Order: sequence, then C-alpha cells, then structure tokens
Amino acid sequence: MIAIFQREVKSYFDGILGYIFTAFLLLFAGIYTMVINLNASYTNFEYVLGNMTFIFLIITPILSMRVIAEEKRQKTDQLLYSLPISMTKIVLGKYLAMLFVLAVPTVIIAFYPLILSLYGSVHLLASYGTLLAFFLLGAALLAIGLFISSITENQALAAVLCFLVLLLNYFLNDLVSYIPATAGASFAAATALVLLLAVVVWYLTKSRLSALALTVIGESALILTRMLSSASLENLFPTLLGSLSLFKRFYVFPNGVFDLTALVYFLMVILVFVFFTVQSMEKRRWS
Repeated sequence: MIAIFQREVKSYFDGILGYIFTAFLLLFAGIYTMVINLNASYTNFEYVLGNMTFIFLIITPILSMRVIAEEKRQKTDQLLYSLPISMTKIVLGKYLAMLFVLAVPTVIIAFYPLILSLYGSVHLLASYGTLLAFFLLGAALLAIGLFISSITENQALAAVLCFLVLLLNYFLNDLVSYIPATAGASFAAATALVLLLAVVVWYLTKSRLSALALTVIGESALILTRMLSSASLENLFPTLLGSLSLFKRFYVFPNGVFDLTALVYFLMVILVFVFFTVQSMEKRRWS
C-alpha cells in the first residue's frame, strides 16, 4: 500500500496536477480572506471556508478523474491485479494519495487564522473546527470521485459524471423544496431508490439473489409502513433526500455549530464509496 501511495503522490507532483490543485485552492482562500477578513473586517475565518465549497465542484473531478480510469484505459490495471497485496490496500493507497494532495493546501490554510490573530481577535476554535469539516467534506467528495473513476475507462467521462453528481449534491437542499411531501410521492420515490440500490448491488456483486433480496426486503418494509402508518411517509422522502446533502451538513460549521454527526456522516460516505470502489475493482478482476 505504501508503494502505491508513493507512486500516486509522485505522479501528482511530477506533473502539474498536484500543483494546480494546490494553487487553485490557495488562490481562492487568499481572495476570500482578503474580501471577508481584511476588507470587510470580519473576524470569522470560518466564513472564508463556508464560501469556498463550490471550488470542490471543479477541483474534485480534475483530481479524481484519472486515478483509476487512466489505469484501465492504458491496461496498467492488470499490473495492479498481479501485485501480492489485496485490492483494498491498492484502493486505499490511491485514495490516501489524493487525501495527501488535499492536505497540502489545507495545512497551509491552517496558518491563515494564526496570522490574522496577530492583528485582531479571531475565533480560532470555530476556524479550526470548520477547517476540519472542510477537509472531511473534500475527502468525502474525493471518495465519490474515486468510485466514479473506477466504473469507466474514459477520464473525460469520469470528470463529467463526477461533476454532475457533485453539482446535484450541491443543489440538493434547494431541489428538495420542489418535491411533493405526500405519502404517495414518498412511497414512489422510496421504491425507486430501493430499485436503484438493488441495481448497484447487482452491478458490484453480479449476484441476482442479493439484488432480489434487497428489493424484496425494502419493498416489504415500505408496503408494511404504508399499510400501518401512511402518515409517517408524509414528507419522508424530501427530508431523507435533504439529509444526504454533504454541503448542507457542512454549512452548520461556518455558523458556529460543531456538528459531530456531520463529521461521522462524512466518514461514513468515505467508507461506503471506498468499499464500492474496491468491489468495482474486484468485479473487473474476475470479469
């Protein structure tokens, strides 16, 4: 795993991708620090991070698009399968390399509140709590990009798909207001979600039995819930969909709330999509 990690980090910084990623993030951090903290005289550095989340829509697809898709296009992934280490360690090595690239500008940004505190009162605890959430938000988005890169051989397609998925998640909280809150609408949407999950399970495992079992259990639970307590389904899907937004969960931190459940959610998203990536790679190994 260490060898994979070192190889990936070297590939990022031997080329210009790692430097572009770092420079882009630091550029906007500097612009927002100047506008919010210096010009507007706000002492809240967390406002800077709160306004920078849209940057992940651009830099995440760029960083993650090649991580596995390029290996598959050049057929060098066959060499990975021949290595005497598990696929989990290979995926973790690649993912940790992306986290390292994200950590470089994050560590530099960590000095900004300290520098600002030399010239005034800065809420350091809120600033660093928000910075931690900012890093974990980026880590969760990179895990999603990693998975998308594992399901295609085309870098451009991986970048476009990643951008669309992140864009949907970015505006998810706004889109929720257009979804009907009736029990019937929630039932129909939940049914579609169960079927989608069953398709994902079938794609990753090629097990029709697992996909069928998930469908039967999920649909049975939905039907039973609607029969016993239809009112409990009202507004269920909009609420559930809104809670899936990574960006919405992050925005509580710039408002001065250290939400531990949001950090746990980021970590769960990381674990789930790294697991999906491992399963996707294993599927290709045996196909």
